[in-house]
Amino acid sequence: MWKRNFVFQAEEAVPLEQTENELFHETEPALDSSGLQMDKYISVWLQGDGDEQAPSVYTTMYVRTATLDPVKKVAFLQPLQGRTHQIKSMLSVQQKLYLRDWLSTTHPQAWQEADEHFQAIFSD
Repeated sequence: MWKRNFVFQAEEAVPLEQTENELFHETEPALDSSGLQMDKYISVWLQGDGDEQAPSVYTTMYVRTATLDPVKKVAFLQPLQGRTHQIKSMLSVQQKLYLRDWLSTTHPQAWQEADEHFQAIFSD
């Protein structure tokens, strides 16, 4: 199975260099938000059939919101959402455009083989 993670700051159109695992690895779960300065993030997980290097077809997408206090190293990670209407409402138009362009140019064959339901996630 192929998988890839992108993490966007909430309103940014280009993802960070770090993955969700890298960004949130050294954090503790936040029990209370009082006194915290939280940065907001959107984490996107993409999956496909194929090997670890390249997908033969894109199959699934999950999205979650997260917040992180980078000074105190505490975070809230929300559950993954996998329904099309949830994903479309969580991502900005610019984030969807970035992801669609990345998917279609990085592994064009996997994009062409993906079903219409998957591709529809990236339309407005």
